[in-house]
Amino acid sequence: MSLNHEVIDPKNLEQAFALFTAASEQLSIAYAELQDQVTTLTEQLEVANGNLRREFEEKSALSRRLSLLLDRLPAGVLELDQCGDVLTQNAAAKKLLGRSDHRFNWSVVMAEQMQATDEPGVLEYQSGDNARHLLLEEVDVPEEGIRLVLLHDVTAATEMRRALSRHQRLVEMGEMAAGLAHQLRTPLATALLYSGHLVRTDLSSEDRIRFAQKSLERLRHLEVLIQNMLRFVRGQQQFTERLDISAVLLDAIQHVQPQFDAKKVVLHWLGLGMPVWTKVNAREFSGAIANLLENALQASVSGQNVVCSLSVDTSALEIEIKDVGCGMSEATCIRLFEPFFTTRKDGTGLGLAIVRNLVSSYGGEISVESKLDFGSSFKIRLPLTTATTKV
Repeated sequence: MSLNHEVIDPKNLEQAFALFTAASEQLSIAYAELQDQVTTLTEQLEVANGNLRREFEEKSALSRRLSLLLDRLPAGVLELDQCGDVLTQNAAAKKLLGRSDHRFNWSVVMAEQMQATDEPGVLEYQSGDNARHLLLEEVDVPEEGIRLVLLHDVTAATEMRRALSRHQRLVEMGEMAAGLAHQLRTPLATALLYSGHLVRTDLSSEDRIRFAQKSLERLRHLEVLIQNMLRFVRGQQQFTERLDISAVLLDAIQHVQPQFDAKKVVLHWLGLGMPVWTKVNAREFSGAIANLLENALQASVSGQNVVCSLSVDTSALEIEIKDVGCGMSEATCIRLFEPFFTTRKDGTGLGLAIVRNLVSSYGGEISVESKLDFGSSFKIRLPLTTATTKV
């Protein structure tokens, strides 16, 4: 058996080794470059890991500080999910609400244990025999799908305001009692003086009738003063209805028109020609407008004009009663609405105080602008309503 041996060309073998050598060199170069890249990436990765580790530690420290701060906050903080269930609450919230359980529904708490107060935004929270006044604020966090509720305990502030209000009321009552005693003393003394004359046996019939009439006038003055005092103390009216204010103003104008005609002072009415609705007590408010018109008449002389006008803006109506009479000083304007302050000898000093209280009870405000010898302007602003039904 014979073997066939293939003869290899030395040149081909040399070329093959040359190619192998070249490929090995390229592979070595690529491997070296790859090692350099791996070294660079490793270094970059170590730096990135260091940065991430540092950021994580900073965020962890921040989270701890925020958690500590949240637990130390005097205000309560609740975290609610989209269904209104409480996810977490801080220590202040647990103390304010008196419950440490989780996953209770905040809407149920609001419905069953919260009730409105006369202060805007403040609710009274009942927990057993304890009651707290809480100011609530809600913040939506749509990115997280949660809602935050902030609870501020304003119980102490509410009690302080109520105590201050009671003290102010006591001071006002003291001032009113002193003013009322002063106002009652003069007409009462005069009435007693006239009544004392009536017991004289030598008094003629004509003098007896004259003294009796004067005594009756003083007693009637006392009656008006006491009625005004009761109206002032009563403050807010018990019955109001939504009315076209133009009709109420026209009623007041009709009431005082004979007095204007007698003094020859012209009273102008500038209405809007359309209904303007607000919530008032028709009789009481008509009387208040009549009081302002009578004051304007007292300040005017024959031939002058008094204007009663009505205007509206987006949320309120404004009534202006303007005269060009004697006017008032700045010092008088400052004290004008004080109880028992008057510039007229026969005045009680309660008319404008009653008007201010009445306007305030309707959610409105009254102001005055005046200048000596140039007249006065009284403006009343009242909130507008749209419904015409009685309440």
